[in-house]
Amino acid sequence: MKLLFDAFPIILFFAAFKFAGIFVATGVAIAASLAQIGYLRLKGARIEPMQWISLGVIVVFGGATLISHNDTFIRWKPTVLYWIMGGALLAGQLLFRRNLLKALMGTQMELPDAAWRMMNWSWIAFFAVMGVLNLWVAFNFDLNTWVDFKLFGGIGLMVVFVVVQALFLGRYLKTDEAGDS
Repeated sequence: MKLLFDAFPIILFFAAFKFAGIFVATGVAIAASLAQIGYLRLKGARIEPMQWISLGVIVVFGGATLISHNDTFIRWKPTVLYWIMGGALLAGQLLFRRNLLKALMGTQMELPDAAWRMMNWSWIAFFAVMGVLNLWVAFNFDLNTWVDFKLFGGIGLMVVFVVVQALFLGRYLKTDEAGDS
């Protein structure tokens, strides 16, 4: 359910683009992102830093798209977001000697430090590649292809990457042997 909630602005962006074009879709994405944060605040739920960053990026790049009436800005938005996420993981690792993935997920699963490092570096690489891939599609294909890629390609590649990560991490996770008897 969280995945669907997080994908809400992207799905609405896609639908609005198909019916009304890029500028309406951009406005819808901004409104959906604001509504999403507003809903979480109203509910008293914790808003994660990445949700605030995502909101800021869509407001800035979407706003620039609407003000300039130039879709170049919105095409850059996913890349900027991917690179911010990858850059945060990289900065945590190199500058602060802290694995941010372990800090976020360490209470949910127990892994050796080598596995945490591998997972961190793989996410850094994934975000870097996704940023480049978005730019390649955005500026080498038509707008319709980019919007399709943004929804289906971006989410699809993310799901594949998470499954591969889960398979890799599966060998490190301990099973509950006490429940087997």
